[in-house]
Amino acid sequence: MYYKGIYHLFYQYNPKGAVWGNIVWAHSVSKDMVNWIHLEHAIVPSKPFDKYGCWSGSATILPGNKPVIFYTGIVDPKPAPGHQVQVYAIPANYSDPYLRKWIKPADNPFLKPTSENISAWRDPTTAWFNNGHWKIIVGSRHNHRGIAYLYRSRDFVTWVKAKHPFHSKTDTGMWECPDFYPVSSLGTNGLDTSALGKNVKYVFKNSLEVTRCEYYTIGRYDLGMDRYIPDNTSIDGWAGLRYDYGNFYASKSFYDPSKKRRIVWGWANESSTSTEDITKGWAGIQLIPRKVWLDESGHRLLQWPIKELEKLRHQKVEMRNVKVHKGDTIEVEGITAIQADVDVTFTFKNLEKAEMYDEKWRNFPQHDLGKSICGVRGAIVHGGVGPFGLMTLASENLEEYTPVFFRIFKTKDKKYKALMCSDATTSSLNEKEYKPSFGGFVDVDLTKKKLSLRSLIDHSVVESFAEGGKTVITSRVYPMIATSCNTRLYVFNNGHETITVEKLHAWSMKTAHIK
Repeated sequence: MYYKGIYHLFYQYNPKGAVWGNIVWAHSVSKDMVNWIHLEHAIVPSKPFDKYGCWSGSATILPGNKPVIFYTGIVDPKPAPGHQVQVYAIPANYSDPYLRKWIKPADNPFLKPTSENISAWRDPTTAWFNNGHWKIIVGSRHNHRGIAYLYRSRDFVTWVKAKHPFHSKTDTGMWECPDFYPVSSLGTNGLDTSALGKNVKYVFKNSLEVTRCEYYTIGRYDLGMDRYIPDNTSIDGWAGLRYDYGNFYASKSFYDPSKKRRIVWGWANESSTSTEDITKGWAGIQLIPRKVWLDESGHRLLQWPIKELEKLRHQKVEMRNVKVHKGDTIEVEGITAIQADVDVTFTFKNLEKAEMYDEKWRNFPQHDLGKSICGVRGAIVHGGVGPFGLMTLASENLEEYTPVFFRIFKTKDKKYKALMCSDATTSSLNEKEYKPSFGGFVDVDLTKKKLSLRSLIDHSVVESFAEGGKTVITSRVYPMIATSCNTRLYVFNNGHETITVEKLHAWSMKTAHIK
């Protein structure tokens, strides 16, 4: 959240080790969301209603610029993963812009389960206001149905459960970290969570525990019924759109009033074993904050790294109009490839050499179709138009590399589709690492014969954005050779069609200040 000129990041943290458990709300602050200062923990288990954990939640700024935090408290470890209630905390001193101390009022918990599933009822959202009521949703499940329960309050003290869920979907399991917010259909500016209007659409997102992936839909908010209705019900649930087709989970968004933008911030877990996590001393990272807005089509969101990140750029190199023939691997020299920001536009002359889309792929899990195809059509599998893209975090002799690339297919009805992949299978010689291949299709007009890609590379993570943020993939990798000054960055093409690097801008990235 943003309060008195300061960005506040609260996050789930185990102060006792790099394993799950002992959850507190850690707290860091920043003036630019790039450089951060760690403060003392904001919320820790201290009361009967959160004795066994202070789980996820959200912040709301009430009128008068008064923040309040809602979170899930664990009152008992049984039934697993814990008996859950909803709790709130307020600042001890509203005049402190750093909000160092939080208190838990005596009237907690403000919500106790009645008919809800006591072990699957968590992660309250930021509140919004309309029709004389404040409203929040809490994620849950009933049997295999994912549910977002709606609660209303006139005074922000007494909350009443609505007669019907805000939204639900069969066979989707537990809905974690739900998020609901408005987006403008008139531009890239964000909207306050309570915003209404004729040029407003709505985003509903949930994190599916069963797949460990995040899905969202665009839709409308029925104010009379207090329900969310997706524009396209066929892509609800597992078939929904994704913020990120890679290692990205438990995201939350907030409205930044200082720059009139909506920010989404996600979490990436580890690819290592638990034993290796303990040895390293960490498990999981917060990814780069992303501005998010509605695409001109009105059918999907666009995401892009926040502008402030560019202040870390230095030592720039460029490539223009460079031909990349089949089998070529061209090094991008002159930057620190282990910590870089790369923005490239590829062009190609025609699509005639595109390989046929295999109809047998209909048998792949449709909720992760792109990932499945990337798994059988990796960077080393030669194609027609592609695979072409970047080899990130590469060793000099390519014993290790994480390719981020495009491959174009032709369907039997003579249409073309672009697939983006981020393939960790060759990322490390460490056989204990989890090295998946991630993938997602890109909604793009291929008649323009052009594709763009931006990759943020930072030691063990690669965040990649295709076509201005239409498709995003994050990979978490741990090379053994391609570390420090031994890391390389390459442009490659393993397709029959010659590719042109129309323009490439790459920067070494300075290290953010974390205190």
